[in-house]
Amino acid sequence: MTLNIRAARPGEAPLVLQLIRELAEYEKLLHEMVATDEMMDAALFGPEPRAFCDIAEWDGEPVGLALWFYNFSTFEGRAGIYLEDLFVRPELRGKGIGKSLMVRLAARCRDEGLARLEWSVLDWNTPSIDFYRSRGAELMDGWTTCRVSGDALVKLAEDA
Repeated sequence: MTLNIRAARPGEAPLVLQLIRELAEYEKLLHEMVATDEMMDAALFGPEPRAFCDIAEWDGEPVGLALWFYNFSTFEGRAGIYLEDLFVRPELRGKGIGKSLMVRLAARCRDEGLARLEWSVLDWNTPSIDFYRSRGAELMDGWTTCRVSGDALVKLAEDA
């Protein structure tokens, strides 16, 4: 059994979106999925990519992903990486695939002189929380994620 981690390639937007759908199903959030192949293709492979994706292959078959983008810490004065999605198909968990995806991102942070690697996790997802803690992650008590989207985003943009 062999593991290979590689960057997603142009033309693989449908694969990336399929893996994200599987994650959304696991997180009981499939009803929130509105992304299309075209949207994912533009985000990952357009003239100004907004996101990046590493694909995990097990014996040549795609089995997981890490979808990420650069963020910036004003306190550190340096960029970092925000891991939007980390997913490994359930039947292949426990084989080091998720760890390898995270190691690749941590190495990117180190090699590019980035300040940090961060992400969010659903509070009910105990297996993932345990996994992240075992990798040295600190859960950031006292911080709450805020989001403005949909109609509220439009309304905010129109407040003059």
